[in-house]
Amino acid sequence: MLDDLHALPKIRDSVSSLFIERGRVDRDEAAIAVHDKAGKTPIPVASLAVLVLGPGTTITHAAIRVLAENCCLVIWAGEENVRFYAFGTGGTRSAAPLLHQARLASSDDSRLEVVKRMYRMRFSEEFDSSLSVEALRGMEGVRVREAYARWSKETGAPWSGRSYDRGNWRSADPVNRALSCANSCLYGVCHAAIVATGFSPAIGFIHTGKQLSFVYDIADLYKVDISIPLAFRAAAEGLTDLERQVRLRCRDLFRERKLLQTIVPDIKRALAVPDDVLGDTFAPDADPALPTALWSPTGEDADSE
Repeated sequence: MLDDLHALPKIRDSVSSLFIERGRVDRDEAAIAVHDKAGKTPIPVASLAVLVLGPGTTITHAAIRVLAENCCLVIWAGEENVRFYAFGTGGTRSAAPLLHQARLASSDDSRLEVVKRMYRMRFSEEFDSSLSVEALRGMEGVRVREAYARWSKETGAPWSGRSYDRGNWRSADPVNRALSCANSCLYGVCHAAIVATGFSPAIGFIHTGKQLSFVYDIADLYKVDISIPLAFRAAAEGLTDLERQVRLRCRDLFRERKLLQTIVPDIKRALAVPDDVLGDTFAPDADPALPTALWSPTGEDADSE
């Protein structure tokens, strides 16, 4: 186990994601390896952000321990990475980012400011600050619909609206299947960046009420520029292994766009995070066995006995 968590690579330098299905994952020295019909494939996890485990996958306790030590987010997903079942925890040691996020979400005024900052980031332009959240959502809806229509025309892939049935996946048209798969990959990478920096995936500002609300907030910053074009292009090619090709293309596009180098600064910008909040979230505890400080109504933390 690492003695100093400062030795870990930063999330922005990591490989975005890896999807595994129908194989066994075990520890392999200081990394992990996948055993399947193709044989043994070693995987260096020190620079991997997200490991997605699909159907037919088993993983050992030793492998999970290595992944946890390297702050790699583990997600249990459904077939073709289009269903989300569960996830592991991040490696952050400080609660300061989470407390900052919770304070912003606890006040209607501060929450509204975050929502408006996120919409400014999406539109890449200023808008009337007196506009209501409902008006901004309407503007965003128009923007997304225009993106669908534009990419349908450009690629020739037919588009009749966003529609799919999770209970009957194959009944959806290729574009909808490609969009769901691409968005799922995008959610995984945003999720990893959120938990790696100590924020909560559940405390959303635009989205609310689900354990991944903040993941949806952040992912929406990139859909028009990343997942929508990719999905329409893939669907237009008539691929027989559509979902697999979408996952591979997402991986390559995330690396090309340096997405992991973008997400954390965008989170900081959206939440107006002071520099000291993310100053040293990965610093190891002097003694992990010692209890944490105690809250005091005076506003000062007290040492516990």
